[in-house]
Amino acid sequence: MDSAKIVSFDVEGTLVTPDFSYAIWFEAIPRCYARRNGIDFERARELVQQEYEKVGDQRLEWYDIRYWFDKLDLGSPGPVMEGYQSRVCYYPDVRGVLSSLSGRYRLAVASGSAREFLRHLLRDIEPYFTSVFSSVSDYEQLKTSEFYRKMCQALGVNPEEVVHVGDNWQFDFIAPSEIGIHAFYLDRKRQGDHQNSLASLTQLKAHLSG
Repeated sequence: MDSAKIVSFDVEGTLVTPDFSYAIWFEAIPRCYARRNGIDFERARELVQQEYEKVGDQRLEWYDIRYWFDKLDLGSPGPVMEGYQSRVCYYPDVRGVLSSLSGRYRLAVASGSAREFLRHLLRDIEPYFTSVFSSVSDYEQLKTSEFYRKMCQALGVNPEEVVHVGDNWQFDFIAPSEIGIHAFYLDRKRQGDHQNSLASLTQLKAHLSG
């Protein structure tokens, strides 16, 4: 991959564990809803879950924290999210890989998470990245091939000059591959054996130098 100039990363499940997001969606929001409506936490979580399911993960509202706080009349999400900052946890291989690659490539984030989440998820590692892209916040779409095309245009590179890695087969492998990006599927649980799958980010370094 001598042509690579950019290495882009998904965030949740790739750089950051799901702990923070899970805590926001399934602890913080139900807890706020319980207080707002004077009901117990378990009942609140059940009702909130029902609201999530009505929307579904194929609609942009699913990823929009402000939409949910407005819909459920919970006020501002900012202070609530700040209170859960300690739940952000990076995978053990992340800092070493970012540090070793940052001197050789421009590093970017290509995420389907809203910027309200990325503000917290990337707080301790954002200096490694020259650009951060949120498909839902910046382009109001999921991570389709069109999103990756727009990202390449914004970065001023051809798709063939980009390497992308992420843990979602459709959003992080199929979609970028469709426009010529060199994509790798991060399979931390080693559930498959695809030739372009990685068990850890450390393996990405071998592909880039090979």
